Amino acid sequence: MASEETRTVKSTSARSSATPPEGASPVPAPRAWAVRLVVVGIVLSALNLRPAITSLGALLEEVRDGLGMSGSVAGLLTSVPPLCFAVFGVTAPRLARRFGAGAVVCAGMVAITTGLLIRPYTGSTAGFLAASALTLMGIAVSNVLMPVIVKRWFPDRVGSMTGLYSMALALGTAAAAAVTVPVTEALGGSWQSGLAVWAGLAAAAVLPWIPLIREREAAPVRRGVSRHVRARVERAGEVRHVHARVEPPALRITRSRTAWALAVFFGLQATAAYITMGWMAQIFRDAGVSAGTAGLLLAVTMVMGVPLAFVIPRVATRLPHQGPIVLALGVCGLAGYAGLYLAPAGGAWAWAVLLGVSNCAFPLALTMVGMRARTGAGVAQLSAFAQSTGYLISIPGPLLVGVLYQHSGGWGLPIALMIGLMVPQMAVGVLAGRDRTVEDEAAR
Repeated sequence: MASEETRTVKSTSARSSATPPEGASPVPAPRAWAVRLVVVGIVLSALNLRPAITSLGALLEEVRDGLGMSGSVAGLLTSVPPLCFAVFGVTAPRLARRFGAGAVVCAGMVAITTGLLIRPYTGSTAGFLAASALTLMGIAVSNVLMPVIVKRWFPDRVGSMTGLYSMALALGTAAAAAVTVPVTEALGGSWQSGLAVWAGLAAAAVLPWIPLIREREAAPVRRGVSRHVRARVERAGEVRHVHARVEPPALRITRSRTAWALAVFFGLQATAAYITMGWMAQIFRDAGVSAGTAGLLLAVTMVMGVPLAFVIPRVATRLPHQGPIVLALGVCGLAGYAGLYLAPAGGAWAWAVLLGVSNCAFPLALTMVGMRARTGAGVAQLSAFAQSTGYLISIPGPLLVGVLYQHSGGWGLPIALMIGLMVPQMAVGVLAGRDRTVEDEAAR
């Protein structure tokens, strides 16, 4: 019986990209414990990719009063996350090539832990913003590299693993929004404690990655290499650098139409998500819904992403074209926005559910990132490009909704804007869902 930590990889395997030299010995696969740790690390990391944002939203009024923060600075604070995601996310592929994706995600979790722990106790607006930026830096690089890790460790399970971490991300988002206030009250009503408590969850996410840092790239380096070659490389102390030397040159990602379509799709769905998180509760309250019910409706919208974030990626990977899913989600969004326009209070629960379904374009976009590139390096570049460009696109949306609301005195124009943005989102999503890879398009 084969050892639990090794398995034989036959040179005649149809999935092998190159035939090993004659006489090559069986090649060890990634160790079973490492694979299990990667799964745990993915789930714990995903749980930490949004609580820093949604926990602050729950206590923003208390933070403003405690720090003497002006309304304009508080408004800027709500726009910082997509800006940081765009600025810092683009550095993730280079860092991953230099240190390994697992090591960078580990460092990202350390940054999140540190930022969450110190920002409530800085005692100044500038310090709070700086610590928030540190936290968002860790989130940004982890956002980009999660699809890379999935592609590298689970190339034949991209859909199910993307669904798993998308579900964990949605769960972390909803949990932070729902329990931050009750936890704060249980800790004596201190907003500092209510925000700092989330550093504990981030610290737990650091632990699975520590033993995996030395495992980085081990499987790709050893595949198809004979025992004698491997021994010579190890004696020379170069085993950790083999993958870096044979890494293909960087893609000219901007030549790919699919990359641009995916970036715009990512940006428009992020715009819709941030508008929903920032303004939907206020729309319901202005329609006569109580504050408590409005918050519950927002929670329903966010919770919809938990089961669907697991189902949609699995379905998407079984289809040659993801356009039908894009259209189905878009129709739900159009129906939800139309309901908010015509009868916001009368059908509030239905609109909350429909918009929750529509917001599941996020896990679909992440799944398509993993499907539109053949290699780990390609996924890293595509993920960085799509997310950084997309988050830049999403920055003006929530601010524009606020401006339209303030100047028009109602929600007619802002909702019309949301409906108008959903149409191009569906169009570029259909283009991004076509069965092709960015490597092929960039090479033409």
